[in-house]
Amino acid sequence: MSFSLKNIISIRDFKKSDVDYILKLAEEMEPIARSEQVSHKKDGKLLGVMFYEPSTRTRLSFETAMKRLGGDVVGFNQKQGTSVQKGEVLYDTAQIISQYSDAIVLRHDMEGAARFISNKVDIPVINAGDGAGQHPTQTLLDLYTIKRTRGDLSNLKIALVGDLKYGRTVHSLVYALAMFKAEIVFISPKELQMPPEILKDLEKLNCKFTIKESLLENIEDVDVIYMTRIQKERFPDPKEYLKVKGRYALTAKNLENSNSILMHPLPRVDEISFDVDNLSNAMYFKQAFYGVPIRMALLDSIIK
Repeated sequence: MSFSLKNIISIRDFKKSDVDYILKLAEEMEPIARSEQVSHKKDGKLLGVMFYEPSTRTRLSFETAMKRLGGDVVGFNQKQGTSVQKGEVLYDTAQIISQYSDAIVLRHDMEGAARFISNKVDIPVINAGDGAGQHPTQTLLDLYTIKRTRGDLSNLKIALVGDLKYGRTVHSLVYALAMFKAEIVFISPKELQMPPEILKDLEKLNCKFTIKESLLENIEDVDVIYMTRIQKERFPDPKEYLKVKGRYALTAKNLENSNSILMHPLPRVDEISFDVDNLSNAMYFKQAFYGVPIRMALLDSIIK
């Protein structure tokens, strides 16, 4: 098995063999991620991080991944304190970071930013989220979580719940699920349904899906419930956000007879109550950890 990509921009750039390769390598990386082993694979290498939007898990797990591999990290996690405040454009900032590092991880509020930069610099670029566009590394850790929990990725039934219009995590995830012949149940308010162009793509990929609005009666027979928060920061009009805020919420009582695993890319707001955290099928904190071995596998594969 081998990995064919130089840049990690969209899950649609992946072949199924690429996904399988990263998932297998991530499993090999787990002992290092858990500090049970020490790696020097990337000694002397630097990862450049450019985060124009807030992040906890993605940024910290990339930094952890690089350091677990023996490398180090340079860059910034907010616009404040950088030349962006002085009006420096993305292209110029990326050119500078590319002079200092061996790969770039970019999070930006503009959809397509990572693809643009990957065509302008000479080092690998990883998309850590571009507006409401794509989040391919989140998709890989989501797949890894499902595989580590259920043992297989094939022919599953998965409910995606919440903000399907602006949620870049689900925009990436559906294409990967289609690779593995999943059946998808989209559960959202009408205002936040999956974009029509993505639904058309899924039809072309022969991916079976249904569109629902109510939550509890549509998650009884699924293998995975993937919750997302309603993203206030993506709404052009605050009044529109208030119309859908708090529409979906799960409690421990809702899940007491459920065999579904519960996932969430985090952060959560009010869509999963704290009493769910101790349930054996609540996977979102393990899911966050799995971001480390997945990102270790990606960094190991693209940084030479």
